[in-house]
Amino acid sequence: MIGRLGGQASGVFQRWLKKRIPAASQVRLDHRRIFIMPTRAGMGLLLLLLIMLIGAINYQNSLVYAVVFLLGSLFWIGLHHTYRNLAGLELHANGSLPVFAGEEAPLTMTLLAARREYQAIALYWPGTSPRQVDVHPDQGTTLSLYHPTSRRGWLKPGRLRVETRYPLGWFVAWSLVDLDWRVLVYPQPLNLPLPGMRAGNEGEGVQLLAEGVDDFQGLRAYQPGDSKKRLDWRAWSRGQGLHSKVFAEPQQDSLWLTLAQAPGQSLDQQLGCLTGWVLQLETRHRPYGLELAGQRLGPALGDVHRDACLRALALYGADNS
Repeated sequence: MIGRLGGQASGVFQRWLKKRIPAASQVRLDHRRIFIMPTRAGMGLLLLLLIMLIGAINYQNSLVYAVVFLLGSLFWIGLHHTYRNLAGLELHANGSLPVFAGEEAPLTMTLLAARREYQAIALYWPGTSPRQVDVHPDQGTTLSLYHPTSRRGWLKPGRLRVETRYPLGWFVAWSLVDLDWRVLVYPQPLNLPLPGMRAGNEGEGVQLLAEGVDDFQGLRAYQPGDSKKRLDWRAWSRGQGLHSKVFAEPQQDSLWLTLAQAPGQSLDQQLGCLTGWVLQLETRHRPYGLELAGQRLGPALGDVHRDACLRALALYGADNS
């Protein structure tokens, strides 16, 4: 029963849960979002109390009556304290960085306690190891949870289980929250050698110019941080303002990456091959472009261009794009 409610419930329950606890980047746990029931230890205690009560009635033993009522009172108090250890807790999703397929995606979140301390709070998705934390009042607790990835595209981890068995372990209070996380998963890179690719779009190399020391290209307005050796003092002495000399040197011919060049028996293998080539060309500082059906990214280098290419490969033909 607990296992089914913990993340493997029927479609009817999931639809009801979606209305009761809708997806949001910030969630505050209250009586509408918290479920509670006895654990196995709690059910065993109830059975033991029932047997002791029958014995006390049968033998009219006042000492057994006292033990039964004392443990029963602790059982009832434990119910309220377990619920109280979860009520009022706030969860804030902070997002996640993109990862490659096969890696674990780190999803960062912050737990906030407004008035009191929350102890032994466990957080996990079905099939993952629980992470247990204590949340102190008036200060946020930031932590990262790791979710496995297996395929490219957008990863939606689903509902996170937040539970506590504090203080006695006789009850478990839990909630199933959807913090509306989305993680971009790049294709798993394949380390294959770069073939002899065509340069340019029509077989001609595209010569790109990068800042260097070889050829003088002209003047530009002075910018903070420019080297004093490149300042045009003659122009400044003539009252033309302060300018910096610009030199350039040709880069290597740019390479175009296309799906037809990538070997593989499936689309994911081809995209993984292109992902590996993008990373190799970035390491070698060689300009490259990416051409997919309906999308064309011109030759360039740098983190922005690399991330744009990896994003295009991750979402190419994906249903969850």
